[in-house]
Amino acid sequence: MNIVTAIREEMLVPIHPAGWPFIGLFAVVSLVLGLSFEPFFWIGIPATLWCVYFFRNPERIPPLDPLAVVAPADGRILDIGIAELPPELDLPEGDWRCISIFMNVFDVHVNRSPLPGVVHNKHYVKGKFVNASLDKANENNERLAIVLDTDMPQVPKIGFVQIAGLVARRILCDVDIGDRLAAGQTYGLIRFGSRVDVWLPASVEAQVRAGQKSVAGETVLARLPQASGRRAKRKAKA
Repeated sequence: MNIVTAIREEMLVPIHPAGWPFIGLFAVVSLVLGLSFEPFFWIGIPATLWCVYFFRNPERIPPLDPLAVVAPADGRILDIGIAELPPELDLPEGDWRCISIFMNVFDVHVNRSPLPGVVHNKHYVKGKFVNASLDKANENNERLAIVLDTDMPQVPKIGFVQIAGLVARRILCDVDIGDRLAAGQTYGLIRFGSRVDVWLPASVEAQVRAGQKSVAGETVLARLPQASGRRAKRKAKA
């Protein structure tokens, strides 16, 4: 790859399909109002460019490690502690670790699957639109929860939840029950500032800390334990 190709790939980042209606709306309004009153151009053009920037969907390369739990979102890690499961997550009884990622309006908002697996359950909950960085946002805010049947016998199920925020007014989820996801595969998007929680068994130790920045599809949030010898052999034979 030469330097021209590398620069072009960095600059011409793909746009998520959900963004084109907004980009078109911003551009048309800027043009119409700008023709009537020129100073509107100086407001509309930056607003349109920001909209393009917001809906960017850059290519991400997941790690080769099959035990890696990758970040579902770009943003800042809020918490990695043990928490009480929200009722909409149909996960086995026991203690669960919640790794929360907060996205501000400048982060990439395309969400990705933390592990490979099949969508077992999908549950939408109506709620409020308060600051997604608050502790109770996972109980009070509008959200969409997914339970994934993983390909890992040692951790057969995990959960991840898209949570609307103070500015966000729409959660988009492009997958349904029965769909298969690869690790790092895009599955949805939240407009315009929000949070994603990943729920793992408490025995799975986090590889990140609060305050750290994450990159969706690439940052390793945690690493699953190795499967026991008997179960690993059984899976290999299957």
